[in-house]
Amino acid sequence: MLLLHVSDIHFRWPDCLDEATDQDHVVRTRVANHLRDRVDEMGPVDAILVGGDVAFSGHPDEYAAATRWLTELAGICGCSPTNRLFVVPGNHDVDRAIAGRHVGLQNAQHRLSRTPLADRERALRRQLADAGSGRDLFAAHVAYNNFAAPLNCQIYPSRLFWHQDVEMGGGVMLRINGLTSTLLSGRDGEDDVERDLYLSPLQTAFDPVEDRVHLALCHHPVDWLADGDAVDDDMNARARFQLFGHKHRQRIVPTPGYLRVMAGAVNPSRKEPGWEPGYNLLRIDVEGAGPERKLRYETHQFRYQRAPEGFVPVLTEEGADHHVGTVRFPGRVRTALTGATPAAGRAATIPHGSIEAVPAGEQPAPIDDVEASMGDEARRDIIHRFWAMPGHRRREVMLSLGLIGEAELAIDEPERYGMAFLRAGERNQLDVLAELIDRDR
Repeated sequence: MLLLHVSDIHFRWPDCLDEATDQDHVVRTRVANHLRDRVDEMGPVDAILVGGDVAFSGHPDEYAAATRWLTELAGICGCSPTNRLFVVPGNHDVDRAIAGRHVGLQNAQHRLSRTPLADRERALRRQLADAGSGRDLFAAHVAYNNFAAPLNCQIYPSRLFWHQDVEMGGGVMLRINGLTSTLLSGRDGEDDVERDLYLSPLQTAFDPVEDRVHLALCHHPVDWLADGDAVDDDMNARARFQLFGHKHRQRIVPTPGYLRVMAGAVNPSRKEPGWEPGYNLLRIDVEGAGPERKLRYETHQFRYQRAPEGFVPVLTEEGADHHVGTVRFPGRVRTALTGATPAAGRAATIPHGSIEAVPAGEQPAPIDDVEASMGDEARRDIIHRFWAMPGHRRREVMLSLGLIGEAELAIDEPERYGMAFLRAGERNQLDVLAELIDRDR
């Protein structure tokens, strides 16, 4: 499995509207050209993982430009721009203009940040469960969510993070966990401070189920988190692959139990000392069989140079153009001790008091994890086609199937339809939903 890892693209409005004068566009073109040659050598990319800071100021036009470029990149990679593209938010995806004037958001952020760390998880749960403060926490992510919703990567109070499964082959699933490190970003419209953000244990409860390999995709590294020590411990024990952005420094941390990869910025600020754009390719394969299985990886990191202009490999200490290693395969879950299989359902789902109950009708066959199953290419394609429909048709289709209620029409679309798709999966209505969507094509 070959993964493309990019981060900190920083589409900047209004510069990104005019490619003829946008210096950052030149670098992105160099990325595309260099990547095309790598794909010719290494084969098609199986998934594109974007580690946040897609935009610079959270402006809708920045995301429109990002969509065009990421679609081009997916075409070069030989993978679907909708079915195999995954994103998480960064601090620049938080609209600081909203954060600077939204009193409800400011109150929610300050109350959470001032709560002692030992009590902060409980405080976060209370905020997410409250109709007002829960949505206030995501108020500055509105443009990001509109961009991420067709990719099924939007976030909202009952979906603090997302997780989706991608087949690795041999019965092994790679679970991509898209984490949200930006709940406290942009406080009062200001820049973030190191060790001042908060992830929470709600996002690191990666279930160590047999034949499942966890990958964590997060914008902020652990040293930017107030709960960084706990996050570090949880990730190192549970996530075999850990991908971060934000610091604009390309690094790998190989250990027997996990691999940590830091992304360079595709478009760092030209005022930065040591300005050096970069991107990563990561190949992961299952090696061996049975209890002897290991996860073999190759990391290929590339940095930009001015003369001759283009991207070149980041060399290892030994002078090699890529790093090769293995990490332990996740162990089996010992269910014999309890006589039960691991609990099904979505991690970190917070009951939301304002959501109208929708009659479920017939009980569907049980599904291990509905949200994770949305990583299936066919299901992601349904979601993308749904979002391509006019807004009034989206509303009509979901209402006709009872997947939303009238009271939910007041909720922003990314949250409203994100919940509706999960209900469709729980009730085995995705095929019916796909038929209705196809009637509009």
